[in-house]
Amino acid sequence: MNPIIQTLKDLNISDEKIAELFTTLTENPTMAMSTIQSLGLPPEKLQGLMMLVMSNPALIKEAVDELGLDFSKVESAKAKLG
Repeated sequence: MNPIIQTLKDLNISDEKIAELFTTLTENPTMAMSTIQSLGLPPEKLQGLMMLVMSNPALIKEAVDELGLDFSKVESAKAKLG
């Protein structure tokens, strides 16, 4: 299992909320941060997740693939931001 998804599950985040987070990430990455904050993760756990993603950005694609979402939307959204 993807370590991002596993960490969220370990923090008792429901499958529905995890799917919602990654759906938001694929459709509107700038809104993903507010979605993450709405999960109420302890600051140290949120920081750990962010460090994990920053040190290995490919984990996002792996998580999106694992959840069956369309990663091309992430690339499209990044292009719009750039």
